[in-house]
Amino acid sequence: MHDDQVDVTTQTVAALVHEQFPEWSGRTIRRLSSTGTVNAVFRIGDDLAARLPLRLAGAAETLTVLEKEAEASAELAAVSRFPVPKPVALGKPGAGYPMPWSVQTWLPGTGASDADRSGSEAFAEDLAVFIAALRGADTRGRCFSGDNRGGVLAHHDAWMAECFEESEGLLDVPRLRRLWAQFRELPRTSADVMSHGDLIPGNVLVTGGRLGGVLDTGGYGPADPALDLVGAWHLLQPGPRDVLRRALGCDDLEWERGKAWAFQQAMGLIWYYAESNPAMSSMGRRTLDRILESIE
Repeated sequence: MHDDQVDVTTQTVAALVHEQFPEWSGRTIRRLSSTGTVNAVFRIGDDLAARLPLRLAGAAETLTVLEKEAEASAELAAVSRFPVPKPVALGKPGAGYPMPWSVQTWLPGTGASDADRSGSEAFAEDLAVFIAALRGADTRGRCFSGDNRGGVLAHHDAWMAECFEESEGLLDVPRLRRLWAQFRELPRTSADVMSHGDLIPGNVLVTGGRLGGVLDTGGYGPADPALDLVGAWHLLQPGPRDVLRRALGCDDLEWERGKAWAFQQAMGLIWYYAESNPAMSSMGRRTLDRILESIE
């Protein structure tokens, strides 16, 4: 998927576990089939998961990122009303793998990519409860860090220009440019709240038709209150989407900003993963279609 991607095999992970965590060396190591783009994920027995970064980076830099993710995951776990993975350990480079890696608890459930609950109002209500719990958590005076999404929409102009250029022949780019020109001007009027930051189907688990857990919690932090509203567009059809909006009490501006963040994310997914990760690209197209249908 990436030019700088590191190859990670089951044999490599088994060797890492044997060398660094001998107490788990007798457990079966299984690679998880996933559309994820940041980490290769392997189950360690029945209750643990190893996450190994896919994109090559320096060991010290990677360790800093993993330590921050573990801290964020533990903080989110303390406020979430639904199961989330909890950090267990950090591994070191070894067995031919050049970077630190992490171990966290394994959560049962089916990814929302496979267990589609987009038409379920009950699932939308669960998602609203999750988002509301995060919004109600103490930011402890922290503000958006400036990394990735969650700050000023217009700061993503350069990335969007690249997305539009790369999407020629794939999408109706002139129309999408006009839409971004409107989105980027939406003003920010409210303070940061705590946010998951990436509520896409691959990070959401379904159990018994309801929200069963949320994955990839290492990005938990302060951001635009509208950021987690991307889940309304990635995960829900119009009726349930309205249920989520009412449950969270979103005004028109906040709702439009959530749509704008979903648009920004979808535009990048469609062309970047068109060949290397078709499932992720298709998710972006579905989200974009939902946004366009909402404004027709």
